[in-house]
This record gives sequence, C-alpha cells and structure tokens, in this order.
Amino acid sequence: MNSETIQIAGRKCHVVQVGEPQYLLIQPIDDHDLELLDNEVSAIKAMTDIPFSLVAFEVSDWASQLTPWPSPPVFGKTPFGDGAESTLLYVKDLLMPELQKMQFYDSATMKCLLGGYSLAGLFALWACYQTPVFDGVAAVSPSVWYPGWVKYAESHKPLASHIYLSLGDKEEKTRNALMAQVGDCIRRQHDLLVMQEVSTVLEWNAGNHFQHSDERTAKGFAWLMKEGMRNEE
Repeated sequence: MNSETIQIAGRKCHVVQVGEPQYLLIQPIDDHDLELLDNEVSAIKAMTDIPFSLVAFEVSDWASQLTPWPSPPVFGKTPFGDGAESTLLYVKDLLMPELQKMQFYDSATMKCLLGGYSLAGLFALWACYQTPVFDGVAAVSPSVWYPGWVKYAESHKPLASHIYLSLGDKEEKTRNALMAQVGDCIRRQHDLLVMQEVSTVLEWNAGNHFQHSDERTAKGFAWLMKEGMRNEE
C-alpha cells in the first residue's frame, strides 16, 4: 500500500493505492475524515480483496461547497450555499484528468466511484444525477433531509449504475424537526431508486450520525466494488 499527499488545482489530496487498482474511489473529506482515513482504507481492505486507489480531497467549507442550492441555516447563523456544482466541476475537469496524467487513474481500465459521509454523501448522491462519469455512488448517512432534495429526486433519474445508501438507526431520533425527517427521506430515496431499476441497497447501521463514519463509508465503497465486479461475471 502506497500513500502520499499532493496538491491538485489548489486543493490538498490524499492518495492511497492498494495493489494494481481496478477502481478509483473519490471522496470529499474534512479534518475529522482525514484523521480516520487510514482506518477507512484498512476497513475497505478487510471487506474486499479488490485493489483500488482512494483519492480524498479536502473541502474547507462543507455548508457552501457540497450543497446543490441555497437553504437557510439549521444550526447557528450560517446558511447553506450552492457550491456543489463548482465542486463537481473540480472533480470532473481538474481532479480526474490530473490523476490520469499522474498515472493514479486509467479511465480505460478502471471504474470510478464517488462517496462521502453526511453533506459529502448528499453531494455524491446529487452528483450522480448530473453526470455519468461515476459508475457508482456511496451516499453514507447522506443529508437527504436537505430542503428540496426529495422533490428533486422524485423528478430526476440518476446516471450511475449502482447507488449505496445507509443511515444510522438513531439518526431520525433527533429534536431537530428538519433533520428528524432523514429516515423517511432516505426510505423514499431508496424506493425511488428501486422503481427506477437502479442497483441499490439501503443499509441501516447501529448508532447515531456521529459514530463510525470511517467504517460506514468503507462498507459503502466495498459494496460498490463487489457489486460492480459481480455484474462483470
């Protein structure tokens, strides 16, 4: 296993290669995710023997850079923004081509997966409705409570072949009325994907939103890789 930190178009990216990669895993991260990144990689390796490259790029302001449209604040006074489009353009037009040049990624032989936790999970989910470049998406404890999201999903169809969804079984048991909708929202999301005949699963994890994000994200990526390999058999 090889790991290094590089700069791509002004963003710090953490690259981990395991074997001769068959998959490129892309993940937006914050400082907390970075602390757990080695654990996440180890968990993926324990769940599957499929070789992969994981590229985790740092996002400084989740509330503005990972959300698809503006929305009032849930906590505090900081509203959500509409920076998801710019972040997706970074991934598609800057990150992936540069990884190809640096030989971390070969679009001819490798599949590309996008995954994330919380607002990064919502970003990953939204992204697969915008572009077909991702073969699969891991939306782990995604913020599908986000105002307008379910309505959007009801009127659009994703372009990814496989979508992994998960949620902690205590996440909908919160005093915040908006976030308490997350359980109903993710059930609706899963139902929509099934009706649209997308390869999908909804997995429930024990605990609340702030537990075991590394292991939960690893489960999502591992499921996508195994599902993709199964379809090639």
